[in-house]
Amino acid sequence: MVSLLIALLLPVLHAAAQTADEPEMADALRQSGKIYVVVAVITVVLAGLLFFLISLDRKIGRLEKEVRD
Repeated sequence: MVSLLIALLLPVLHAAAQTADEPEMADALRQSGKIYVVVAVITVVLAGLLFFLISLDRKIGRLEKEVRD
């Protein structure tokens, strides 16, 4: 049990230890203004996935209703 807890916490501690130095790529993207393009692409992809999941849920709901009737 303890080894499982350590195995789960080790990556978190490793990631927290790396916050001291900022990534150079993020600074370069921020300076050139391309960070907004990255954020926009991520937003569009997530919105598309959300739309797909909502439409899929509606279709499955209709099919379940047909099977019940």
